[in-house]
Amino acid sequence: MTALADGKVRCDACPVMCIIKPGIAGACDRYANKDGLLVRTDPHVLLERTVGGGGRVKRFLAGAEDWDGGIVDRDGTFVTAVGAGTTYPDYKPAPFIVSSKVEGVDVVTVVTEGIYSYCGLKVKIDTDRHLGRECSLVRAEGEPIGHVTTGEYGSQMLSLGGVNHLTHGGKNEGRVTCRALMDLANGQPVELTIDDGARVIVQAGAPPIVNGAMEERMRVGCGSATIGMFAKQWFGRVDEVVVVDDHITGVLSEHQAGKLLGVESTGIRIRGRKSTPGRYFHVAEPGVGWGGTDVVDPLDIVLGFDRNKGARPGLRMLMVSTTGEQHAYYELDDDLKPVACDLPGELAESVARIKENCEPALCTVLFMAGAGGSLRAGVTENPVRLTQSVKSTLTRVTAGGAPVYVWPGGGITFMVDVTLLPANSFGYVPTPAIVAPIEFTMSLSDYAALGGHVDHVRPLEDVLRETGKLHEAFDPAMPWPLHLKAERG
Repeated sequence: MTALADGKVRCDACPVMCIIKPGIAGACDRYANKDGLLVRTDPHVLLERTVGGGGRVKRFLAGAEDWDGGIVDRDGTFVTAVGAGTTYPDYKPAPFIVSSKVEGVDVVTVVTEGIYSYCGLKVKIDTDRHLGRECSLVRAEGEPIGHVTTGEYGSQMLSLGGVNHLTHGGKNEGRVTCRALMDLANGQPVELTIDDGARVIVQAGAPPIVNGAMEERMRVGCGSATIGMFAKQWFGRVDEVVVVDDHITGVLSEHQAGKLLGVESTGIRIRGRKSTPGRYFHVAEPGVGWGGTDVVDPLDIVLGFDRNKGARPGLRMLMVSTTGEQHAYYELDDDLKPVACDLPGELAESVARIKENCEPALCTVLFMAGAGGSLRAGVTENPVRLTQSVKSTLTRVTAGGAPVYVWPGGGITFMVDVTLLPANSFGYVPTPAIVAPIEFTMSLSDYAALGGHVDHVRPLEDVLRETGKLHEAFDPAMPWPLHLKAERG
């Protein structure tokens, strides 16, 4: 902070360098001018393990007067980077370098809020609907903020953000991208549109809403897998089953599962490209109909029946989607034409079983970022040593106390499930960039060995005496960040 005339201050927490009048917050809403001093507008979050692992009650410590002076439960308090501040202009040590003794070991946690231009979100949307073709642009408020990437089993995947959308597009593209990333990372719903595709509302931990309809379930598997899973339940109850799927449509009588059970040939002819027996690719175009195709009438993919290959009047056929949401039952007439009939009860049970095996549809949002040289300089004067320590598992990386996945290879590129962090852990600076918490925890001896800022280490008790601390109960379902011994094996 730099004091200026008329009570104004210059904030140095990010490259924007806001000049802030008294009583006003900066552009990021994270720092404000209070009586000529630069202060954080939100509290610094500490995670506290409660007895028995229960409870979600928050406790705010205004300062030393709220602390009774007793010995701190060092094993039960973890200092997160949420609300801690940053290392900008990059040569400064991290805002908090905190020491404690855990299970007889002197431990250091280095805490900082990273300013990430190189960051984005990986979004998994559980749906059988077609959202858009691969590489199609994803937009928020009309601005491109990402693209559709390769679909996974029962889910559509989006890649959002990244340095190109944040900095290489127009100013509005950067602002919209930053706002969408922050809102999604903080668990807020965001409406996205996909070029030549769907409109979807995404919210971490909530069902997706595709074209105005809330998804209930993800598919049980592809059409071929569905045949394999339920072939025994269909054997003897129906002559043919076709599981309609945009990727691999399954046909019971031709499938190996049907062959091994002794299902006789039905002479059915299916539209699309035959792969292995009973497995068909590209039976229709992608869409929001049956099995993620554009099919409204399932008979559109049936080219006919061959009497010379087993087709006969009265042959029974079930057609069903990979979620069980769509299903139809037919019997062949004398001309071998399918005639719609009521679904028999025993087949209704199998359709219900497909639905039962479909997991609830949710949106998963992973924050992904690279901890660059400047951030690492807040930990040590020789940043590469921190990277080496992380890769050697001597240093544990967390984000707001939540476990992260660190990618192999160069640098510290990590991913974290945003639902595991404390509420509103993510912020922004109008450069634009996302602000996200990151913590590095290691033994004091390892910290000294990697050239850490040992002179700036402070005991946990001193940190607790400071104003603006918010204690939040730690989620016992997550690994405790200070269990270093368990991590080293």
